[in-house]
Amino acid sequence: MQEVEILKNGGIILYPTDTIWGLGCDATQPLAIKRIIKLKGRDNTKNLLLLVSDIDMLREYVERIPPIAIDLMKKHQPPLTIIYPQSKNLPIELLSQDETIGIRIPHHEYSQKLIKEFGKPIVSTSANLSNKPSPTCFNEISKRIKNHVDFIVDVDRDKVTEQSSPIYKITLKGEIIKIR
Repeated sequence: MQEVEILKNGGIILYPTDTIWGLGCDATQPLAIKRIIKLKGRDNTKNLLLLVSDIDMLREYVERIPPIAIDLMKKHQPPLTIIYPQSKNLPIELLSQDETIGIRIPHHEYSQKLIKEFGKPIVSTSANLSNKPSPTCFNEISKRIKNHVDFIVDVDRDKVTEQSSPIYKITLKGEIIKIR
């Protein structure tokens, strides 16, 4: 996959996910993350979420997976994003001010294949400019976004979705807060 090489070299890709089209990069490369933030015109204080392939990969990037997180994943229809209280092995550019991180295990075939082949988490942020609506299909993505990424995936370009993932935050005390 050409996109895997682009990710390894710090590039940005435009790709379909189990929700809407996303901008992605290597979640462990601060410069790539900063490029996405700049491209979107996003406030540095807003965190980005990432995609991992499975629970094993998730364990590499959060200090602890509370049992309630496993329960949420089992009971909830995918996609589901969970904000974990303590991250590890991730650059500060990804984290919110309280050092939490939002992570989703996608059930989208292409996203799964991409993450597994890449072997690391991938940033996933909506493919829109900051404060603009998220695109419901590939054709709604702005030319500015399309012109400033290093690779555009040629999968699911005709797919239309308004689905965004529910987001739950787990506190250090194990409390669950529904964000969206």
